[in-house]
Amino acid sequence: MKNFSNYTDYDRKENLHFESKAVHGALGTEPLTGAVSMPIFQAVTYRHPALGESTGFAYSRLENPTRQELERTMAILEGGIKAFAFSSGQAANMAVFSLLNPGDHVLLSDDIYGGTFRIIGDVFGKYGIEHSYVEMDDLDAVKAAIKPNTKMFFVETPTNPMMKVADIAALSEIAKSVDALMVVDNTFLTPYFQNPLKLGADIVTHSSTKYLGGHNDTLSGIVVVKDNEEIAEKIHIHIKSHGSQLAPMDCWLLLRGIKTLPVRMDRHNENAKKVAEWLRTQPKVKKVYYVGFEDHKDYATTIKQTRGFGGMISFTVDSFETVQKILRNVDMIMFAESLGGTETLITYPTTQTHEDTPKDVKEKLGITDCFLRMSVGIENVEDIIADLDRAMNS
Repeated sequence: MKNFSNYTDYDRKENLHFESKAVHGALGTEPLTGAVSMPIFQAVTYRHPALGESTGFAYSRLENPTRQELERTMAILEGGIKAFAFSSGQAANMAVFSLLNPGDHVLLSDDIYGGTFRIIGDVFGKYGIEHSYVEMDDLDAVKAAIKPNTKMFFVETPTNPMMKVADIAALSEIAKSVDALMVVDNTFLTPYFQNPLKLGADIVTHSSTKYLGGHNDTLSGIVVVKDNEEIAEKIHIHIKSHGSQLAPMDCWLLLRGIKTLPVRMDRHNENAKKVAEWLRTQPKVKKVYYVGFEDHKDYATTIKQTRGFGGMISFTVDSFETVQKILRNVDMIMFAESLGGTETLITYPTTQTHEDTPKDVKEKLGITDCFLRMSVGIENVEDIIADLDRAMNS
């Protein structure tokens, strides 16, 4: 792990547990000074020793030491050969969908983040990319939806916001059988709880704005490629050409967030289970969507492929008036978009995260006027429940 000479030699730390990898990253320390926190390299351009010689850095759009440390760290944590840090989760997904060619077809989870719905329909649709939505937890439905030109499966698991769980290993086998790429959005569980590349996926994406950063203070996205150098090079060309890479300060914030990822995810996991169980006892709550319930229809898949349930819960209440009351009266809990931060956030998907999803699609999925999503934070769980109880019942 010690390196006091260059930026080239780093340790993937295969002998360490996840928690230690998250803390120590790739280089871990700045190799020339020994700084234990990788510095924010704000420089845009880098001086060359002589013609034909280089320090490994030339221009920050191409390579930056702070971003390099983040990308190497994420490749280590997800088990891929190369990672790329983008300016947002949307930018990361744009790069992944750019792997498709006009005439190609992509299968997506039917219950998918509204921003992804917008990207594939409004942006890539006009470039001749075909798409279909399918319940990824129904393998027969997936097989039936495959076309001769299907080149990619894009899977959220658990899904946002209905908490459906897809069998990554089984879907990866199906994708491989038709020569399609298997892409998994791992935002909700992070590599601490779920490792899609080890289960057969080709690419992992993250809105690292969420749990990886963990503090609601940086917008960012991550793409990790498993083992295909050609795909990695295509993503590299995309980020180099589009200029959508993450800025040094944001890279540093993300590196700092990752150091505490395991501890935070354990608390999110612990708190969410208690909040979900409490919600089930409430007369005004009609249904709770939480992957940690043993009676969740995909529970067996969750237990098979993950090490935790995460911090996300969705629930339906008895009326729109109850929704209004909760959102007006929460105090410590914040009515806000996004998820995965230290603070507990409650969101109204129908007009926020899934605003661009057609009403009939939302209603079919269950995203109604009485539907709420909660990102359970790391506060004391008794305070979270007390605030929700007061907001809903007093």
